[in-house]
Amino acid sequence: MLSRIPPVTRALLIANIAIFLLQYVVPTAWQVPLQLWPVMPDGPEFGPGSTFLPWQPFTSGFLHADLPHVAFNMLGLVMFGAPLEYEWRARRFLVYYAACLLGAGLCQLALATWSASHDGVAYATIGASGAIYGLILGFGMTFPNRRVMLLFPPIPMKARTLAIVFGVMALAVGLSGREPGVAHFAHLGGMLSGGLLILAWRRRPPGASPPAPPRRKRPSHLRVVK
Repeated sequence: MLSRIPPVTRALLIANIAIFLLQYVVPTAWQVPLQLWPVMPDGPEFGPGSTFLPWQPFTSGFLHADLPHVAFNMLGLVMFGAPLEYEWRARRFLVYYAACLLGAGLCQLALATWSASHDGVAYATIGASGAIYGLILGFGMTFPNRRVMLLFPPIPMKARTLAIVFGVMALAVGLSGREPGVAHFAHLGGMLSGGLLILAWRRRPPGASPPAPPRRKRPSHLRVVK
């Protein structure tokens, strides 16, 4: 089964599952500086490590709260990440995943910092959901007419429609505040950063060299001597 998954997707899958298992074997203190914390002007609120550190937008994406959390994220990674890696190849896919993870983390960081500065409540964020939402958008933009099936409820739809539905739902629920324990704006940050990167790639493919400058035309009365 794993041999059919392309290398970067497989490595991300193994890393997330291994770290999730490690969360239950090793005491939780090591996880605190890896979680995404807001920028608090008064310093740590929940003990050593509970403050923002530069690597947290990436490391927090490899931590998960419980089994359903990691299971659904890894299902999304395989469903949407593997086809994208086959289409884009490993390097481009890895860049895209990292960009979605960073965009989701920065969006959540801004929101959590704003919330902490207004009501004084600081909280940590974990999970790969922002990057997975970026993969859903990338899948919808790359294979817009491919048919996909929702799990709950089992409704078939085009990939483009699925990406729009997930984005609209994340925005609506995020604005309503009905699920305060879910980082809906991190999901939107992952989709936004992924969409902007794809648009940039479409304007100029990765690795493409800039156009050569026009050659200067030699005056007709000059003769080149070799």
